[in-house]
Amino acid sequence: MLSFVHGTNDAPLIYSTLGTALDAAVSQWGNREALVVRHQNIRWTYAELQKQVDQFAAGLIDLGLSRGDRIGIWAPNCAQWVVAQFATAKVGLILVSINPAYRASELEYALTQVGCRALITSDRFKSTDYLAMLRSLAPRLPALQFIIRVASTPEPGFSSWDEVMNRNSASAAARLLAIQDQLQPDAAVNIQFTSSTTGSPKGATLSHLNILNNGYFAARAMRLSEADRICIPVPLYHSFGMVLGNLAAITHGAAMILPSESFDPEATLRAVSAEAATALHGVPTMFIAELDHPTFAEHDLSSLRTGIMSGAPCPIEIMQRVIRQMHLSEITIAYGMTETSPVSFQSSVDDPIDRRVGTVGRIHPHVQVKLVDEEGRCVARGEQGELCTRGYSVMKGYWDDPEQTRAAIDSDGWMHSGDLAVIDEQGYARITGRLKDMLIRGGENIFPREIEDFLSTHPKVQSVQVFGVPDARLGEEVCAWIQLKSGQEATETELRDFCKERIAHFKIPRYVRFVTSFPTTATGKVQKFVMRDRMLEQLKQ
Repeated sequence: MLSFVHGTNDAPLIYSTLGTALDAAVSQWGNREALVVRHQNIRWTYAELQKQVDQFAAGLIDLGLSRGDRIGIWAPNCAQWVVAQFATAKVGLILVSINPAYRASELEYALTQVGCRALITSDRFKSTDYLAMLRSLAPRLPALQFIIRVASTPEPGFSSWDEVMNRNSASAAARLLAIQDQLQPDAAVNIQFTSSTTGSPKGATLSHLNILNNGYFAARAMRLSEADRICIPVPLYHSFGMVLGNLAAITHGAAMILPSESFDPEATLRAVSAEAATALHGVPTMFIAELDHPTFAEHDLSSLRTGIMSGAPCPIEIMQRVIRQMHLSEITIAYGMTETSPVSFQSSVDDPIDRRVGTVGRIHPHVQVKLVDEEGRCVARGEQGELCTRGYSVMKGYWDDPEQTRAAIDSDGWMHSGDLAVIDEQGYARITGRLKDMLIRGGENIFPREIEDFLSTHPKVQSVQVFGVPDARLGEEVCAWIQLKSGQEATETELRDFCKERIAHFKIPRYVRFVTSFPTTATGKVQKFVMRDRMLEQLKQ
């Protein structure tokens, strides 16, 4: 058997725009709760959400924005984010998701790269004054004509949210209906910047068809229905929140619950308890923070059933605690990438625990995946190869960057992920590393993920990152940066002794450093090249 898998087609793809999908949800579940934003004290039914969306969409038209214009959104999780997601889609605008943590240079790059004509922004986030930053950047952003503040108070040089909501005219409302009739599901609706570990981010351009269906099939894997309530502590600017949260909800009539502006473990626990959430999303570190919070025992989580854990491998002891202590007996594991809308693999609610911690599940419906070797040949089942994805979920391309698009999507339509994986005979996939992470020590090919997985079994180790550093004799040597569990101490010798007789000698780290954190990108991806540079400096000294 070759490492080629394709998803089922028992449920057809939804050939619809996001606006039409929201309207369909309203016609079916109009009186059911759609959106709860606890930090804003907002609680809307599907019909009320639709009213907000249509009013803001008409206001955008009246402002002068037209189909195909790019409009950025630079704000933490809030009700306006959800409204903007659907309102811009109804107008035919392309929503550009911007990380709230971006600084001035990153913001300037994002707005300039895609030519944003408008921007929806908060006044500030945490310690960052967004308005001051925008004032300083304004002379360098000639394409940016409109800045809409997520606020009701006036501010010179900016439009307020309320102004846009209140300016919609009867003619704009009529034009909105005409635009919706003309929009096609294959049109671009969202640009997400992939957080590159080296170089500048690229704008992955996604269509209505891409993300609407991915949200729908992710929800099916969780067996969602209109009785479900999804707690979404993950950011909406990322596909995890806006696709696997919002679009999963509206395609099944479930409620969206936003517990806080950005992740707060206690606010998340309070939201689950107070709102009787049945689903909870997060990356493993979020679940760990919730489990280890001092007030954990005070919250009733018995309503929980399912959700998605993604973004990093989950240690088995954490999965056991999530199932036992958080009642998430049907939590699923998902794998994908921004460029594939995002999910390609997902476990099912009844997969055994070893499948949920050792694999990323099986292929999503209507998606194809193959694993290839360095020559592009499909490898046999059980062999490692680069994971390539084809199907409805593959992005339209990187915005205004045909060269990078051709480098990522080959002539046969396969999106090359750069991830290494193994697919077993039952079709379960296991991610084994990154193609570019491979290091060569004395002629031996070494994949850091294998060593990371092994070192993670040490009882004192919380997290580990392995990479190569140059070596005059062997070409490269293995280096491990290790975060220990709270209250633990260890030595380099202790870690190396743990490796002896358990893994091949050439895989044992020559250098071991104990750290409290890893350098990451704005979206939390670990930057191994930064670690490598820091190690080189240390070794020189």
